[in-house]
Parts: sequence; C-alpha cells; structure tokens
Amino acid sequence: MNLRKAIMATSLAALGWPLAASATNGYFAHGYGVRSIGVAGVSIALPQDGLAAATNPAGTLSVGNRLDLGVHLFRPDRGAAIRGNAYGADGDFSGNQTHNFLIPELGYARQASPDLAWGVAVYGNGGMNTEYDRNPFAAFGSRGKAGIDLQQLFVTPSVAFRPAVGHSVGAALTFAYQRFAATGLSAFEGMTANPGSVSDRGHDSSTGLGVKLGWLGQVLPDLRLGASWSSRIEMSEFDRYKGLFEGGGGFDIPASYGLGLAWQASPALTLAADWQRIEYSSVKSVGNPIQRLFAGGALGSDGGAGFGWNDVSVVKLGAVYAYDDRLTLRAGASRVQQPVPASQTFFNILAPGVVRNHYSLGGSFKVASGGEWSLAYMYAPKVTVSGSGSIPGSFGGGEATLHMREQMLSVGYSWAL
Repeated sequence: MNLRKAIMATSLAALGWPLAASATNGYFAHGYGVRSIGVAGVSIALPQDGLAAATNPAGTLSVGNRLDLGVHLFRPDRGAAIRGNAYGADGDFSGNQTHNFLIPELGYARQASPDLAWGVAVYGNGGMNTEYDRNPFAAFGSRGKAGIDLQQLFVTPSVAFRPAVGHSVGAALTFAYQRFAATGLSAFEGMTANPGSVSDRGHDSSTGLGVKLGWLGQVLPDLRLGASWSSRIEMSEFDRYKGLFEGGGGFDIPASYGLGLAWQASPALTLAADWQRIEYSSVKSVGNPIQRLFAGGALGSDGGAGFGWNDVSVVKLGAVYAYDDRLTLRAGASRVQQPVPASQTFFNILAPGVVRNHYSLGGSFKVASGGEWSLAYMYAPKVTVSGSGSIPGSFGGGEATLHMREQMLSVGYSWAL
C-alpha cells in the first residue's frame, strides 16, 4: 500500500491536482483527453493522444511520441424535491453550493521501437459531489448541511506491442486513489452496523490496483476495430465511513468493458463509435437497494443497504474532420442508460447521477512552434427522475425527485516529442 500511495503522491504533486468531482455516465467520466471529449468520449478504436490508455491501452502504440496536458472546467447543476411526506420534509433542494470544478489530466506516450510503445495516463475517472445548504433529511433528524464528496484519481502506466501487421495489443496497471466525505446524514445513525461512522467524519481515502487490457486492429484498409476491458478495482475500506458503506466501508470501482470502431469515410473524415458497459451493481455499496435497511441489511453491514444503482450501457458516436494541415474539427453525441431506478431516488438525493445524453464539440489547432492547442465543450441536458415508492413508510412516505444537468469546457496543449 505504501508503493501505491507514493505513486499517487508523485502524480498529485506533478499536476497540482485539486481532486475535483464529476458525474456523467453514472459517476464515470464522459471521456479522457480533450480530443476524446470533443467526440463524446469515443476512444476505444480512435486513439488521439497520450490519454488513450485510459480507455484502451493498445492505443498507446498509435499516438507516437507525445506529451498532453489538459484541464476541464466542469459545472454540474444538481438538486432534488420531496413531495407528500408525512414528517414535513417536503420542499425543493439545491445541491449546488459549489458550482465549478477543475479537473486536470496528463498523458505521455513514447515509442521504444516501431512495434513497441509505453506511456502513462493520469486522470480523474469521475466522482460525485453534492452540497445541500438546506438539508433534505432535516425533518428526519439530520443536522447541518448535507452532501457527499467522492473524488477519484487514476494513474495508468501502459505498454503496447504489435504482434502482427495492422494489430496492436496493450496492457496497463491502474493505481486508484479515492477521497470521500459525507455530511448531514445523522438521521441514519440508528440504521447502521457501525454507529458513529456514518456522517461528519471529515475526508477519508482509499487505494487500489486494477488491470486494463485492449486490442486494436486494422481489419480493412478503411476500418479499425477495438476492444477493451478494465477489471474491478478492489479498494481499501473507508474506515471513517464504515457505518455508511456496505461491508464496513467498502467502495470498490466497478469493472467496465467495451467495443469500438473507426471508419475512414474519406481522407479528411473519420466516423467512430463506442459501446461501453459499466457494472455498477456488482459493487454492493453502489448496487444494493436502500430497501435492505428494512430487511435486516443495516448500513455498513455485509450485504447491507446501498444506493441501488443498475448496470449501464453507453453508446457514443463521433466525427473527426481534418479541415487542413493545421485545423481539426470534432463533434459527438452519446447516450447512457439510467443507473438510478425510480424506487431508489430517496438515498440518491446524495448522488443524483441521472444525466443521459451528452453532446460535444471540439477542435485542435497546430501552432508554429510545433505544439497543438485543443478545445472541447460538452453539454448534458437536464434529466429529472421522479420517485415511485421511493421514501419508505418509516420515513413518512411520499416521493423524492432528482434532477441534474452538466456543462464542461476543456482546454489542452500537446507537444510532439
């Protein structure tokens, strides 16, 4: 564990990382790298920069020698409403006490030979942040402001090689660091296996190690296919919040996998698509429904209550157009399944990751010095999820409604090495 923490500390120092939070495809990031953001996160068969290994480590061999730095200004709008509650909890609640988040990233790739390359990607996989100045759980006995702060940082060193003409395979380790805090949840202290470890314990951290594998193949002169898999990352427990998360503070990072294609429609135009699956329900603290509270599954216990999230599939479509030798334009759209069922909206007031559609625009411009600026903008329209049987009778019944919308502006600079 000391090695993992040393790697994280080095990466944080190199980036000056502020550990911002985001929430797009559930709480996974929309994409990795400014260029990928510009095409709605498409990247499995479309590596564009040194962040390629964050999705498909086989792409490390396709991007040349380069260094990419980027930063994203992320602005979510999240909130909730409660109606029909017998304990007087009705009201509209804004989780936007903090509006803006900065998310930096770094990607580096180096070809050791024509058939072998290595690199490292440093990025935020996602996370979740809510801050309710007016506590939605105050009527049930909670005190102070309510919210959670989940932040995730990943360092992914990768290697890729070419086993046959037109094909590359890659592997990577992922060193993961999480930071978490919860406030204003004292109403749930009587429903935990570990009293005193549910809320208002400050920030806690956890670390873990996972694996990524990928393949990239030129199957036709104008068609490239890709496949990638990221293992589940078993994280150390959040000891300060062992009364909140299932299994005494467990909060692992779910496995994900996907397929991609990139079609060279013309010398200037590339059309690409990804399909991705994220296995949220396999992590019990994320996937177990809140109703387990009333069937003996106390918060923090083995098999206890969680946030009730479903697994999701994501479809991403993108286009890259080389206008001339210096200017490249990008656009994309994606759609994700709803991770939060209508029956689980009450506890997910803390984590309303319900946006579904994402629309992106972007571009890159090469400067005389040889470097390249990249810009991207992402917009996720507002989605509202209305509860159905969402507030248990022991909490006075009624329904909780969630909403979220998002915007993100990204800028990056790249050096060819």
